[in-house]
Amino acid sequence: MTDSWATFGADLHIEPHAGGLRDGLMEALRDAVRTGRLAPGSRLPSSRALAADLGIARNTVADAYAELVAEGWLTARQGSGTRVARRAEPRGGTPVARRTLPARRLPTYSLMPGQPDLASFPRAAWLRASRRALTDAPDGAFGYGDPRGRTELRTVVAEYVGRARGVYADPERVVICSGFIHGLRLVGEVLARREVREVAVDSYGLDFHRTALARAGLRTPCVPVDRLGTVVGALADRPEAGAVLMTPAHQFPTGVPLHPDRRVAVVDWARATGGLIVEDDYDGEFRYDRQPVGSLQGLDPDRVVHIGTVSKSLAPGLRLGWMVAPAGMVAELADAKGFSDWTTSSLDQLTLAEFIASGAYDRHVRAMRLRYRRRRDQLVAALAERAPGIRISGIAAGLHAVLELPEGTERSVISAAAFQGLALEGLSYFRHPDAARERDALVISYGSPSDSAWKGTLDALCRVLP
Repeated sequence: MTDSWATFGADLHIEPHAGGLRDGLMEALRDAVRTGRLAPGSRLPSSRALAADLGIARNTVADAYAELVAEGWLTARQGSGTRVARRAEPRGGTPVARRTLPARRLPTYSLMPGQPDLASFPRAAWLRASRRALTDAPDGAFGYGDPRGRTELRTVVAEYVGRARGVYADPERVVICSGFIHGLRLVGEVLARREVREVAVDSYGLDFHRTALARAGLRTPCVPVDRLGTVVGALADRPEAGAVLMTPAHQFPTGVPLHPDRRVAVVDWARATGGLIVEDDYDGEFRYDRQPVGSLQGLDPDRVVHIGTVSKSLAPGLRLGWMVAPAGMVAELADAKGFSDWTTSSLDQLTLAEFIASGAYDRHVRAMRLRYRRRRDQLVAALAERAPGIRISGIAAGLHAVLELPEGTERSVISAAAFQGLALEGLSYFRHPDAARERDALVISYGSPSDSAWKGTLDALCRVLP
């Protein structure tokens, strides 16, 4: 036999029933469809491939296929092959194809925070960078490489964050990661190995950040947030806290920058206690009505881990980020990544390195800054005209705003929005379980709706505001 089974198409993993090869094969195929193992639309192997796999004559398989087509179990079209008929729904038992979630009404519009305008991803520029990166990639780029990440990317990241974010960054201090959560998990693992018990977090923040730290065995007590940002003086009440997680440039979700006096105070706390500051710089590139707020890391590079990503500036699906760590922590972070957890494609790293080095990243950020500012201004104008009683805050930077609501109305507004087909998130969703409820508000993203949906989204929002 000149053909190997390894050259054939999809495996079917089927055994003909007793009672003759042709009839047994037909019954086995019917059973696979009935139980849902072969879902409607599934493509079957060619008669030649299945015959070779089963060790039977090709004509036997072809005859079985033809009969099942005639019965309506299968369909056969030129160029499309033989497939399970769409109407051949499974019957009986609890087949896989029938295990579907209950139907839910999907929102027509969404102002949920968390992602940028995905439609504006610079596909053409990214493709050009990818082609150049692939053409110029050394042979070593296709191996396992350095767990800290490609040196090309670490070098351009160090230059970029130093120039754009005021970070003290040497390529030897940079560790590439797959987004913020990946970086936070690695930091949490290192802290746990250092026998740190607690990482303080803001009273308003993201629950999955707390979860990532908790999975490393760390407790996450909260410290208050007010109009000046994190109340860093409250860290004195947490003597077991060996680190604090902060968003100092633009506190998420309240949107306030950390006051200069508190920036100095938290660095003083870290120096005095030997603590570590984990700085989440999630949208530091986007500011509108103020001078850029530099990184906290620049005040003391040996006491701060600066974590940045392209999740807001480009797209979260790229899964690319970086940590700029104290020199004494880099080896521990690389070790925490381990041989089985490098996670970020070398070619994607080289593409981002080329994208930044060519100036395409700066051009994209500038274009998106203008785009998001226009969106923000349109939101402010619409609220001033149609909901003048609603105060808006946190809009000097970033991709989201906080809309203050009358006391006791947050839940009802979100319910009314859902009835209108608009997905919203309330400020209470981001409150730490141990924090007191302080106010009713909405946290809305003005960056993520598409251009075609933006007007309808604004209309729906204004209709449900009190």
